[in-house]
Amino acid sequence: MSHPDRVGPPGGESVDTIAEPPALAGKSAESLAEFAARHGLTQSAARPPLRTYVRELWQRRTFIWTFASAKSMSMYTSSRLGQVWQVLTPLLNAAVYYLVFGLLLGVNKGVTNYTAFLITGVFVFTFTQRSLTAGARSIGNNLSLIRALHFPRASLPFAHVLVELQQLLISMAVLAVIVLATGEPITWRWLLLVPALALQLIFNMGISLAIARVGAFVRDIQQLLPFITRAWLYFSGIFFMTASLAERDTLRDYPWVGDLLQANPASVYIELVRIALIDSYRGDLAAYGWGYAHLWWYALAWALVAFIGGFWYFYRAEARYGRG
Repeated sequence: MSHPDRVGPPGGESVDTIAEPPALAGKSAESLAEFAARHGLTQSAARPPLRTYVRELWQRRTFIWTFASAKSMSMYTSSRLGQVWQVLTPLLNAAVYYLVFGLLLGVNKGVTNYTAFLITGVFVFTFTQRSLTAGARSIGNNLSLIRALHFPRASLPFAHVLVELQQLLISMAVLAVIVLATGEPITWRWLLLVPALALQLIFNMGISLAIARVGAFVRDIQQLLPFITRAWLYFSGIFFMTASLAERDTLRDYPWVGDLLQANPASVYIELVRIALIDSYRGDLAAYGWGYAHLWWYALAWALVAFIGGFWYFYRAEARYGRG
């Protein structure tokens, strides 16, 4: 009797053959993708459903905060003054701007407490500016981490914005001292600082997510961002009072210019913080007949539009980050 797995040529010599395993019988005509899908296998880099993605992000909230804290601590380890630069940098910028715009150009007309006015604008805008710049680098600078571990990639832009938030909180403590030192009283409106900065945080996260996707595939955006943020800075009412600019003779025939300046998201969050901290500034606005209740609606709208749009835009390319 011949062996079932041996076949022989007419000369009588037998040749060993390997029988096809029963589990793979008939699979040659079936594609690998179909076979994997039928057995519940999925691609490791595939984009999960949106609800699953959000849940995974929430589960990694401790990782996001820890990553941000470690990043914040390591930023200035090579410098002698260390984290003191977190406060010195915006203060030195504010000093230069005060010298140029406050003393040389004299654009402080109409502002009672120009020192607090200027430093508040610089600190609050720096939060958005640095969040945008950090978001653009958040994917490209962490490719080794992305390729080594499986986690929601949105964790990285979120962590980088939280780094800037931690630095902002230090700046706000310094700002409070400056505001008091310039003669402003503590009022109940200081409590409005919390929702104002919370809305700005949501807005910053949204634009950071959007620019993170762009920066992941178009590295040149990092070279363009300094020019974009610098132009944004000059149109955000940091050095001048938006109400006084809109009332100039050259702009009175164009009321929509004032509306655009008020709706500028960077200006919106700066104005809300100024109104909360600087008691005299509310009187300066009243002199021009400008109210500020509508600024909260602008702040809420910008935060929702930026976060929802930025998150969706980033999420759509989840499976592509770290490739190439």
